[in-house]
Amino acid sequence: MSNFDNSENPEESNRLSIEVLAALRRKEIEAKLHPEQAREIEKEETKETSEPVEQTDLVEHTELVEQTELVEQTMPAEKTELVEQSELVEKIESIEHEEPVEKIEAEEVQTPVEPIQRIDIPPIIGSDIKLVETGSFYNETFTPENMITDETIGPPDITIETIIAEEPDDIIPAETKAEIINKTENSEEGSKLITDFDAHLFSNGTYYKVYDKFGAQITVESGANGVRFTTWAPNAGSISVIGEFNGWREGINVMEKVHDSGLWSVFIPGLKEGDTYKFTITSNVDGIPRRKIDPYAFRSEHRPKNACVVHDISKYEWKDSEWMDGHTKTNGSSAISYKDSPINIYELHLGSWKRNYNNPEFPNEWGYLSYSQLAHDIVDYVKRMGYTHIELMPVMEHPLDISWGYQVTHYYAPTSRFGTPDDFMYFVDHCHQNNIGVILDWVPAHFPADEHALAYYDGKQIYGYENYKKGFHKDWNTYVFDYSRPQVWNFLISSALFWFEKYHIDGLRVDAVASMLYLDYSRDQGEWEPNIHGGRENLEAVEFLKHLNNTIHEYYPHALMIAEESTSWPGVSHTVEAGGLGFDMKWNMGWMNDILLYFSKDPIHRKYHQGKITFSLWYAFSENFVLPVSHDEVVHGKKSLLEKMPGDNWQKFANLRLFLGFMTGHPGKKLNFMTTDIAQYNEWNSEVSLEWELIEKVELNRQLNIYAEDLNRLYRYSPALYEVDFGSEGFQWVDFSDALNSVLSFYRISRDKKQILLFTFNMTPTVRYDYSFGVPEAGYWKEIFNSDAEIYGGSGIGNMGGKESEPVKCRNWDNSVKLTLPPLAVNIFEWVQPDLNAEIEPGIATVEDLYVDTDTGGGG
Repeated sequence: MSNFDNSENPEESNRLSIEVLAALRRKEIEAKLHPEQAREIEKEETKETSEPVEQTDLVEHTELVEQTELVEQTMPAEKTELVEQSELVEKIESIEHEEPVEKIEAEEVQTPVEPIQRIDIPPIIGSDIKLVETGSFYNETFTPENMITDETIGPPDITIETIIAEEPDDIIPAETKAEIINKTENSEEGSKLITDFDAHLFSNGTYYKVYDKFGAQITVESGANGVRFTTWAPNAGSISVIGEFNGWREGINVMEKVHDSGLWSVFIPGLKEGDTYKFTITSNVDGIPRRKIDPYAFRSEHRPKNACVVHDISKYEWKDSEWMDGHTKTNGSSAISYKDSPINIYELHLGSWKRNYNNPEFPNEWGYLSYSQLAHDIVDYVKRMGYTHIELMPVMEHPLDISWGYQVTHYYAPTSRFGTPDDFMYFVDHCHQNNIGVILDWVPAHFPADEHALAYYDGKQIYGYENYKKGFHKDWNTYVFDYSRPQVWNFLISSALFWFEKYHIDGLRVDAVASMLYLDYSRDQGEWEPNIHGGRENLEAVEFLKHLNNTIHEYYPHALMIAEESTSWPGVSHTVEAGGLGFDMKWNMGWMNDILLYFSKDPIHRKYHQGKITFSLWYAFSENFVLPVSHDEVVHGKKSLLEKMPGDNWQKFANLRLFLGFMTGHPGKKLNFMTTDIAQYNEWNSEVSLEWELIEKVELNRQLNIYAEDLNRLYRYSPALYEVDFGSEGFQWVDFSDALNSVLSFYRISRDKKQILLFTFNMTPTVRYDYSFGVPEAGYWKEIFNSDAEIYGGSGIGNMGGKESEPVKCRNWDNSVKLTLPPLAVNIFEWVQPDLNAEIEPGIATVEDLYVDTDTGGGG
């Protein structure tokens, strides 16, 4: 291919093409490098030919043209633009006169279709030759910025090797591959090659978008479609990528070291989405080869198989833009915060929420529904029930069903039990399109000991602490992540960001934070070592959590970071700047334990335990609390929530309604596990479906389900119940001192003070009439909710719609109301601000009758 269009320049038709000039230039360079060898070759050629010099030159020229035409046939269209011949000659001459002290970075090459000979020469002149051989042409200006200086370059040794075109990955020698991987300035946008800067960031723990290049990345290199693999294994002596594509044989597709960063990488042409693979890592420590997963894999095989699967996670077309854009909506001049928004979380386990063993759309022996089936069924139920968010127990890939997902092997791959990564994206997308937020359980505290996963990944414990006293959880038989390693920080923080960016999730509930914070967590004396100050705090984990939360909020300001932290560690949900760990919210485990203990008592004994139900208000505003009734409370012999309640069957249901009413009124966001709102009798079993037939066949269960739905909607549409959850200005005790009668009362108040709700609780089965409560405002107190209403399975005792206050002093209040308290019931009253301009309609006998507009089934 000539640099000139000869049809337009006939007089130039005899000029040599750039390819021929480059080939001639290569020969000249070889002669300069090895003059003696060149003279011997020339003598031999002279002896063998009797043709005149002019004819010999013509034959050489013809052969070069034929070689050039062959190269032209292999060149892609985008490489056909060539530099002007005169410019090339000038460039070659300028290089020839320079001292050989500079090194040109290697350019990506095209694969020829015929075997050729390769001459390894210094990069200062090798680029021109390589470009001709491969059909790639370098038309950039040589500048100090795109050249590597090496003042120690001396006369090179020239070796010749035969290159087979069918093995495109072998065309470029190892040192040239390293240059291609290392280069930064000339990398194309979207390249999966690891640059110096990438390696630097990773080694410092700040390469937060590591999932854009690590793992199995579908890409195009040197014109070939394939997959680039990159992983971290600093103690590896060699790594092979194995899979069905090479018969699971080691030594065929070998990864190469990238810099001195402990990173390894290789491009394998021809691989595609759906191909399975693993890494065989031969350790420098013991020489033992280990077959390991890719820690950064986007997809895994269905257990019990555990190979990784190549997957393109960028092809899904999201339709949740309205939801995602809503994260930036403002209320007036300030952004809407989770703090003053209703958050009512439905915690669920995908594998046992519902099962279908005759599922033609998604056949499997375990009865699992697919992500898409679960999306529609769960969203329909959650929307009807009035929840704002769902929280999924871990969906990251894990080998053991009964671990519930808390022993994670793949931190970047959703479990294949229910479908592909795209199917899970559809699940989240469908939730968002129906205004349901998605929170994932995430486990950065420990990882399982499975041999194929992270444990002793390259012969040493690079992901976990090597010190047994610091690095092993004997209760869970798992290893503790090493929070002193920047690369482990990078692995975990990138995993957290990954789920926000690639799967559009709304929050992470971080599991087992207490086990991260304390060196003596679940360890006896002698089984742990103190920190450098002699304390029991894991200082490295503390810093990791702070950095994790700051980083997540920097990238995603509206992300919810929720800690499951069971101790009194101060400031878990305070900002890092204020001395906290930086979480948005924390599970209130103390409240959960106290309230469950209280409600398990027979009502006749509750007067001796009044402090259990009131104590949480002493610290309720020290953190941003979520009130959890989670899966942990209804398994392993702890009984279901319904069966924790004392009394006969009617009293059990009445107590459960009372419990949920107290939880709704108590300051803090809400979380209920999936068995709660159907009042399941048996404790949760992860191996079977929920007992959905209960709300279809048992009247009390159906009524309890309706009760939970109505209570959720009351919460969601009552600003007094969520606007001031984390400050005392939204809460006021009326009376917590009547332990003898086991009666409690308090107010919840909206931010603008326009909504005031009075909660009353009768914790005994005895009806209490004309019980006086002080009220902050005179007027009518409308009964808006009564857990004893007949529609909910109650006895139907109430206050006939509400009560007018009286100017009678009651404790600290100038006005009061006398109310009837149904048995084992919560009643909610809303102050109705009087309209001074309203006229009394004829026929209305009293003001009280004016407000009786709701039929509560006899319950008020």
